[in-house]
Amino acid sequence: MVTDATGITRLNTAYAEARILHSAVETGVFELLAEGPLGAAEICARRELHPRLAEDFLNALAALGLLVRAGQRYANSEVAREALVPGGPLFLGGRVKAAAQRHYHTWGRLTEALRDGRPKAAMGLDAMERLYSDPAAARGFFSNMDANNAVVAPQLSARFDWSPYRSFVDVGGARGNVAAELVLSHPHLTGHVMDLAQAEPLFDELMAERGTAGEVTFHPGDFFADEMPSADVVVLGHVLHDWSSEQCQELVDRAFHTLPAGGALVVYDQMLDDDAPDLRSLIGSLNVALLSEGGSEYTAAEFRTWAEKAGFRFDRAERLARGNDTIAVALKD
Repeated sequence: MVTDATGITRLNTAYAEARILHSAVETGVFELLAEGPLGAAEICARRELHPRLAEDFLNALAALGLLVRAGQRYANSEVAREALVPGGPLFLGGRVKAAAQRHYHTWGRLTEALRDGRPKAAMGLDAMERLYSDPAAARGFFSNMDANNAVVAPQLSARFDWSPYRSFVDVGGARGNVAAELVLSHPHLTGHVMDLAQAEPLFDELMAERGTAGEVTFHPGDFFADEMPSADVVVLGHVLHDWSSEQCQELVDRAFHTLPAGGALVVYDQMLDDDAPDLRSLIGSLNVALLSEGGSEYTAAEFRTWAEKAGFRFDRAERLARGNDTIAVALKD
């Protein structure tokens, strides 16, 4: 929260801190330093950086807490090793690259969007199909999706009681990162993922990497046009916020008709709280509005309305301890 002129000054140049992070990921600084500490000259030589800006750049990363400086050598901080080195336990590199390459420029058109109400980098079905059809672009997009749900997946596994259920389908589940986590944590579960057909090769690749090939089945399809696979639990994670209220109602209706009696609908998004507005959730809501025709975050009360209108009994909504998502559950009696 800004409380004085100094805070305004800092906020006014916050974009610079973001760009320092973006450039460090784009130039591979953290990946390089995973091999061990290096001096500025060595980093410049191995990452083809000009020395004129490099020392200030590296010192800025140290001031941000992303690098540690000892004498004239730099090393990754603990948080950088965890989240900014490929293969780290919470790798966020895909998310950072998506922000750098797409979101940063889209946010530059916020004033325009405020005036005309239109998205500035629309991600409708046609755009998604084009993106999925470009292997390099699809790989980057899915890496971002993996980073988005890496924090959610273990909490979803722990905070929802999976013991009464035998199967689930992650609708719009990308290449199956969440599904893999669930079947690894709950071996009694059979997993399914529904997404556009072009995602299947990358799904197969990730299942092989995580040792879940054969434990999770991919179902190609458009969740507005094709039937959702039959399962005891339908998961809609980071899906509803991309669509208008009318389309969200349609997806919740479709989930209700897919589920058997006793089934459950589980959703997660950066849900809004009208009583205690949260800056990160509001930024998330603006972000999806900039990227999609009808998208925005929504409140748990809005989800409850959609669920009850479809025929579900609303069970609960719970803000997760890590990250910025809320899980909401509705039951089909």
